[in-house]
Amino acid sequence: MQSALGQGLVKGFKLLIALTPWVLACYAFYLLQTSGTWAADTPHRGKMSVTLLGAGMMLSFLIQSGFIGNKRK
Repeated sequence: MQSALGQGLVKGFKLLIALTPWVLACYAFYLLQTSGTWAADTPHRGKMSVTLLGAGMMLSFLIQSGFIGNKRK
């Protein structure tokens, strides 16, 4: 049996791992903007934005779902 502090650390670490893809997607937006690649006249900018953020959110969801599924077993 783990202590309460140990359980809290594990839960926090799992949350950090689950949020990493979404944070990386947001960071990719930042890098694209600062490098000048992501200009207002970039073709299909909206579609690429939705795809990039959607992929990050979906990966985060799948990782978190995996953690919850493993906990129930």
